Amino acid sequence: MLGILSTATRYASTRTLPRHALYTVAWTRTLTTTRALLNESATLTSTPTSEQEQTAGEQKIRQILLAKFNPSVLKVQDVSGGCGSFYAIQLSSKEFKGLSTVKAHRLVNQQLKDVIKDIHGLQVSTNATPSTK
Repeated sequence: MLGILSTATRYASTRTLPRHALYTVAWTRTLTTTRALLNESATLTSTPTSEQEQTAGEQKIRQILLAKFNPSVLKVQDVSGGCGSFYAIQLSSKEFKGLSTVKAHRLVNQQLKDVIKDIHGLQVSTNATPSTK
């Protein structure tokens, strides 16, 4: 890496940088930027450990879905960085047994119709809770 950067520095004054040096420098910048964005994204979308740490929007969605579906798994996450414009929902409930994915999502969207009109996007993942015998 150091050798290539020194090659880039050596040729910088003449503006005749070898192709391999240009590609390596560009690739290194891209990799560094990508890592920074991934780290920032992971920080912004980390799941709260308790209900008190959730945003008001997350709590509102959670209450609506708990009342209607009695889910075995419910994860509501504001993935917009805290501004409340995009939510990811993971929901497992007996209510979805025998339903297609589209029909299950329609049920969720119907329950959240008042919330949906005020947000930009919603990512829904549903599945039926396995029955215990």
